[in-house]
Amino acid sequence: MTMALVQNNTLDLIGNTPLVLLKGPSEAAGCEIWGKCEFANPGASVKDRAALWIIRDAEARGELKPGGTVVEGTAGNTGIGIALVANARGYKTVIVMPDNQSKEKMDTLRALGAELVLVPPTKFADPAHFVHTSRRLAEETEGAVWANQFDNVANRKAHIESTAPEIWQQLEGRIDGFTCAAGTGGTIAGVGLGLKAFDENVRIALTDPHGAALYSYYATGELKSEGTSVAEGIGQGRITANLEGAPIDTQFRISDEEGLEWVARLLREEGLCLGLSSGINVAGAVELGKQLVAEGRQDVRVATILCDTGFRYLSTLYNPEWLRAKSLPVFPWLA
Repeated sequence: MTMALVQNNTLDLIGNTPLVLLKGPSEAAGCEIWGKCEFANPGASVKDRAALWIIRDAEARGELKPGGTVVEGTAGNTGIGIALVANARGYKTVIVMPDNQSKEKMDTLRALGAELVLVPPTKFADPAHFVHTSRRLAEETEGAVWANQFDNVANRKAHIESTAPEIWQQLEGRIDGFTCAAGTGGTIAGVGLGLKAFDENVRIALTDPHGAALYSYYATGELKSEGTSVAEGIGQGRITANLEGAPIDTQFRISDEEGLEWVARLLREEGLCLGLSSGINVAGAVELGKQLVAEGRQDVRVATILCDTGFRYLSTLYNPEWLRAKSLPVFPWLA
């Protein structure tokens, strides 16, 4: 029996998450599909890593001083991570979020003591966009810093320095491919760069939801969106600073229906309760695995990110009325 790690600092609980072999996806792909359990972070999502690196970077540059405030625009999970890290470091938090995100995220942020500012969802070009609103609030607040997760490369540095080496070590240097969706781009760019530093032959694939433009960009060079998605926190219409130079070798576009199918299967068959972004990531990992197997590779191993807990979406993904309103399939046990 392996004893649990002992940490002397609560912030050291961020990272070093387990990697789990996913049985159903592995059978579907004909190879090993591994999921990085980022829901095991203190804030229950992969965004804890970016939050920690962003705040540490602001401290190191002297921009964030004792008693200061961290302001950020987020779909929710980065805000939760920032609130937890800020609490541990003695800072206040102001979070700007689109008002169409899950109620659970809003309630969690308020419970953590963050000041929550809700704005209508709109295009990035609109000055009222949640990112631009958060930047203005940071400029207007004395002693505040703007986390700027989309274009602050401390975000992807978190994954270069922590997530990628963890995956490499956990798989003992035997990994053929990695894929995940992009929101800020920090995770896929950082893990991609980190894994490529170990082995240039690791194939890095973008898994994009419908409604985002990156699939088209990496396939054709043109930022062009198609369709829609209800997935929170993923999907991007521009090349952020975190995405600049990302080593994307191939790309997949995954529908909400396919992502939800994997959300349902992972819950019913393997006991993992996850959000839609995780389901989309797993669907992409299956496609990447099939691609690598079709090329004749032996003993293929693909890793992806299990982004956050499904308990954060009880009012949406796990609510039959909400699913029906979005014309999405209802999980059989909820029908």
